[in-house]
Amino acid sequence: MVKRLLIVGAGEAGRMLAREIGSRAREQYLPLGFLDDASQLSGHTVDGLPVLGTTRELVAVARAQNADEVLIAVPSAGREFVRRMVALCRDAGVAYRIAPGLLEIIKGPVHLEQIRDVRPEDLLGRETVEFDEAEIARFLDGRTVLVTGAGGSIGGEICRQVGRFDVKRLVLLGRGENQIYEIERELRALYPARDIVPVIVDVRDAAALARVFAAYRPDIVYHAAAHKHVHYMEGFPAEAVKNNIAGTRNVIDAARAADVARVVMLSTDKAARPGGVMGASKRFCEFLMASRNDPAGTKLVSVRFGNVLASRGSVVPLFIAQIRAGGPVTVSDEDATRYFMSLKEACMLVIQASLMGEGGEIFILQMGEPIRIAELARDLIALSGLKAGSDVRIEFTGLRPGEKLHESLIADDEEVAPSRHEHILCTRPKLPPRAHIDAALASLESLAAAGDDNAIRAELARAIADATLAGGNAVKTKSAGHA
Repeated sequence: MVKRLLIVGAGEAGRMLAREIGSRAREQYLPLGFLDDASQLSGHTVDGLPVLGTTRELVAVARAQNADEVLIAVPSAGREFVRRMVALCRDAGVAYRIAPGLLEIIKGPVHLEQIRDVRPEDLLGRETVEFDEAEIARFLDGRTVLVTGAGGSIGGEICRQVGRFDVKRLVLLGRGENQIYEIERELRALYPARDIVPVIVDVRDAAALARVFAAYRPDIVYHAAAHKHVHYMEGFPAEAVKNNIAGTRNVIDAARAADVARVVMLSTDKAARPGGVMGASKRFCEFLMASRNDPAGTKLVSVRFGNVLASRGSVVPLFIAQIRAGGPVTVSDEDATRYFMSLKEACMLVIQASLMGEGGEIFILQMGEPIRIAELARDLIALSGLKAGSDVRIEFTGLRPGEKLHESLIADDEEVAPSRHEHILCTRPKLPPRAHIDAALASLESLAAAGDDNAIRAELARAIADATLAGGNAVKTKSAGHA
């Protein structure tokens, strides 16, 4: 059956697609015409197709033309535009898809194969960031790469991205055997020529970690192993110390002993002006990385992430699961905002940092304006073909201990500078004296061994000038959407 198609956007992308449909897909689509907000196009034809109205008239035009599907072909479309088009298509009862973004247009012609469903990353309000893959390929060529936390969603995606390049060996290190088994099996199917080595080791075990590093002598280490859930670490501060802080110290020591060239640690925007134990633990890890950096030896670099779309345990998969269950979708606060990045952006940022870093820096992706969590929830409900309120209820549950209303990318005492990548910022943390960091580390490990949670919070607050840590056991609070 031929689908009757409306094209939103009579610019270059829309015209390219209309021409390709005419030459290649006449049996699939019948282009009805364009919708475009340019006043000079009203009532005219473009490449033989009429401009049937503006985007505001989508519902009326779709019904009048008996359209089956709408194609959004506006490469520069921001989050609000995409959201509005999705809502109008839903009101009109027509299917919708989207053409590639501006960066893909610049690279070459638009083809039918690039048309796809609207995805959560289309709601970022910006183009996803591109990285220089040729430079990355040269950097990784012939090197041994080790990834800690390789069974996690971000660690696993780093492995997938690294596996695309001609590395000598890829070592998958993690403590969860099932997760390592799954990523190993996937990578062997994707990259049968790669030398892939699974290793079941916990980063808390310094001696075992040192043996692995000595055996495989990695050139580059991507340190993704960490506890990341804010409310769990608020309830179990000792685990944040043992896994995040001591685990990072163990990776640093093993890397330096094995003459690893570069280590990149994954941090978080929650480390800047931390309001909870998880963020404070990652800020302390940034201190460890910068204070132990050796300009003549192992270079230690950190990257701060925003919230990663589609990573396991993040807010988008949670919202999608709640929507599929019929709701409610749980949001902490109507005004809460977060920075977001795609999973590929996060992983390529890590790899890019490993080749740019000279040691001691923190790299941060420019993620545009923060997004309101409540609006993201409404967007995802609309993408599911439903309406917030009448079809799926949104429930506001309140901020949990350790959560902030708004996140920061930069700490109070940090200065930001551009890097040689136009979308990546660089900062160097203002460090306490090395002796103070070492003393705080020893104290934190002793307190973690004793299980003294309140004293751990107090020690972190002393070590991090702009931290605001409160007591309380967040695990006992009501579960909610979080980011």
